[in-house]
Amino acid sequence: MQIGIPRALSYYNFFPFWYGFFSDLGIEIVLSDPTTKQTMSVGASLVVPETCLPVKVYVGHILNLLDKGIDKIFVPSIQSIAPKIYNCSKIRGLPDLIRNVIKRDFTMVEATLDKSEKNQGLYDFLAEAVKPFGITDMDLIKKASKKAWKVYNNFHVMTRSGFSYKKALKYAMENKVVIAENTKTYPINIALIAHGYNLYDERVAMKIFDKLEKLDVKVYTADQLTLEQMDEGLKGMHSKLYWANEYEITGAAAHYIKDRKIDGIITINAFGCGPDSLMLERMGRFARKNNKPILNLSIDEQTGEAGFVTRIEAFVDMLYRKKRTGILNKIKITDRSKKYTDVQCRDLI
Repeated sequence: MQIGIPRALSYYNFFPFWYGFFSDLGIEIVLSDPTTKQTMSVGASLVVPETCLPVKVYVGHILNLLDKGIDKIFVPSIQSIAPKIYNCSKIRGLPDLIRNVIKRDFTMVEATLDKSEKNQGLYDFLAEAVKPFGITDMDLIKKASKKAWKVYNNFHVMTRSGFSYKKALKYAMENKVVIAENTKTYPINIALIAHGYNLYDERVAMKIFDKLEKLDVKVYTADQLTLEQMDEGLKGMHSKLYWANEYEITGAAAHYIKDRKIDGIITINAFGCGPDSLMLERMGRFARKNNKPILNLSIDEQTGEAGFVTRIEAFVDMLYRKKRTGILNKIKITDRSKKYTDVQCRDLI
């Protein structure tokens, strides 16, 4: 028994859970290959231009799985994760979109999760996900869900301790829990705010973690926060939860904007994303109110890496200069003639 899972969209939020669930039932998971320029191109060629980049990437990953010969592909419709907390329309209607743009023969496992509907729970969603494999025993499904939660929770324990997404996922899939030891100190701390599919897809985000590491920047993300911290951030912004992924965007941003150790905020959003445009507007106002520098990076399939890198480098350089100025303003210089070079100022951070 095999099931294909596209390495896109909700994969970056829920794959540890799906891995634990399907594996416990003896279903082999086949992932699509990491995103490439070709993935984007073939996906974009099948949808209207106004479609957001994450969906174009998702379509490309479906085609990649079909080329691998996978005949059952998991395309969930995650309508609502809690009462009156909704996903965007494209994610809610993902099975219909795939059915209408990809005219190839395969079985689409289109389980629906809608917690805004009465009597529609997680077990119903999971039962629907394994029905094409002839698995109907609810005791087996519930047992597999416990294994899924264990893998999922272990993954989040490790990301909160400071492990990267890749490393935490690797250990979680091996049923290990390892706590990261963070001994290195960095002169600049930045909170990177984005949906998982815009953040951890190395082709989409252009390996932004590596780029910031080379600039001697410590990166914080929503994965290092608890639900309570993100909820507190939302309340501090006087914002109400509406979108399903608003915790990882608005909640995390609000928390880090108020965090004094964070020097600046970088956001990555897909061009044309309606929910993101609303959240970013509120986020920007809140950052300005709290005097926290913020850089918004908008991406699509045409985004060039050179311009992307230039903006990041300029933003980090501004943060260095801002921090140096703040430090020098606190130093009582007895010798007015003493001059600090840029190198000396950097050493003071």
